[in-house]
Amino acid sequence: EFNPQNLANTAWAFARARVDAHHLFAAIADAAPLRLGEFKPREIANLVWAFATAGVDAPQLLDAVADAAQLRLGEFNPHDLANTARAFATARVEAPPLFEAIADAAQPRLDEFTSQGLANTAWA
Repeated sequence: EFNPQNLANTAWAFARARVDAHHLFAAIADAAPLRLGEFKPREIANLVWAFATAGVDAPQLLDAVADAAQLRLGEFNPHDLANTARAFATARVEAPPLFEAIADAAQPRLDEFTSQGLANTAWA
């Protein structure tokens, strides 16, 4: 059985390689929501990035991630905040509460962001 890191890394690898694996992404989209509480912030960011990059439509997964991530944004480092925001924007998912929560989490830590991270967050 895949653990959260395995799920995120597998999705990331297939998205990065630009491999058309819709059945694999569908299986990950079904499995991941049940275990989101076990995902580390980097795994959440990578998972969402993979789905956005692969262009896979997974509204139930992204809705579940948005809800779960909002509760844990204090655990996210600036890189994970920026990548999560960018991934949701790339996927064109309307998640105003998530974006507001990311902005609130990022604001006091802006000096910790790289210029690329700031640009990605602002673009999102």
